[in-house]
Amino acid sequence: MRCGLLLLLFALPLQADNLIDQQLPDFYQQLIPQTTYPLSWQPEQFSDIQHWRTQGRAALREALLWPDESVDFAAKLLKAEERNGYSAQLWSVQLTKQSRVQLLVLQPEAARPVPAVLLLHDHGARFDIGKEKLIKPLAADSRGASAEQWVNKHFSGNYVGDALAKQGYLVIAADTLGWSDRGPVEFDAQQALAGNMFMLGRSLAGMAAYEDLRLVQFIKQLPQADSSRLAVLGFSMGAFRAWQLAALTDDIKAGVAVAWLNSYRYLLTPGNNILKGQSAFYMLHPGLAAKLDLPDIAALAAPKAMLFINGAKDKLMPQAGVEQAYQHMAKVWQAHGAADKLTTTLYPHYGHEFNAEQQQQVFSWLATQLAVPPRD
Repeated sequence: MRCGLLLLLFALPLQADNLIDQQLPDFYQQLIPQTTYPLSWQPEQFSDIQHWRTQGRAALREALLWPDESVDFAAKLLKAEERNGYSAQLWSVQLTKQSRVQLLVLQPEAARPVPAVLLLHDHGARFDIGKEKLIKPLAADSRGASAEQWVNKHFSGNYVGDALAKQGYLVIAADTLGWSDRGPVEFDAQQALAGNMFMLGRSLAGMAAYEDLRLVQFIKQLPQADSSRLAVLGFSMGAFRAWQLAALTDDIKAGVAVAWLNSYRYLLTPGNNILKGQSAFYMLHPGLAAKLDLPDIAALAAPKAMLFINGAKDKLMPQAGVEQAYQHMAKVWQAHGAADKLTTTLYPHYGHEFNAEQQQQVFSWLATQLAVPPRD
């Protein structure tokens, strides 16, 4: 009888005054002032910026809930085709003990190692494509039409990876669990996947971050890659992963994050995407928000070169939160004596996109940071 009563209680609907828009508890605003982020960079709390960075990076790495693994990549070339001045290749790689994934690799015609760019794709609620959002699919790939729709919608019709390959970069992109060859894992299924990972003592966000770290290790051991000139570039969810990856490892020399940066306080509002499950589970590490705010995590990338681009009309990223994040990060780069290594741009008339104008800014910035001569 007691067990049946408990089940009945759990089955009863929550009262309307307990939830706001079925997403937030009605007392959430009372909790916000209590959130102090004890590992946030504050000169009066941390006398040494390097000590702060060490502590913050350790907290981030611990939050991944994923141990380091020694796994042979056992890379296999599956397909290849020639393009204008570079080859497009499909590889199969063992990233972790559990995950064998397919990568798209664009390799320029060059006699010596070249700078490399790891591309990290977005969420976008579009799951039939992942790596194909940034690199043009191989000719026989049935996802070509989907990829064309995506680049026309978000990237001014350009495949960012192919544009970089034409400029002489080695370019690599892989699918995150749930997309393209590793999916589709849509909507409710993502929430179930995240819940199952929690019950296994892991997290979806941690798995995605650790796999990104492994991708860096894979690139470093490629003979055609100049590992001293390795950059990461991401859009939307990929931007979050890009600055997170730059914070986790110094193997990344330069990072570009387009259309994902804010503060928890500004994202914690009814209706925001990060409160709806789905993509949130790829970007929320259990317990980390009790120690570090989002700009603090991004600032762990300092003092390396970083470029952050946002649009003031981006409905997913409140402008006030973007501006506050920019200001906070600037203090960290200044504390490192590397203010010139941080570039932040807020386009007043753009939304959630990575358009041709922004792409040209990124290409020019990357060429400067990685010392890539211009091509005719």
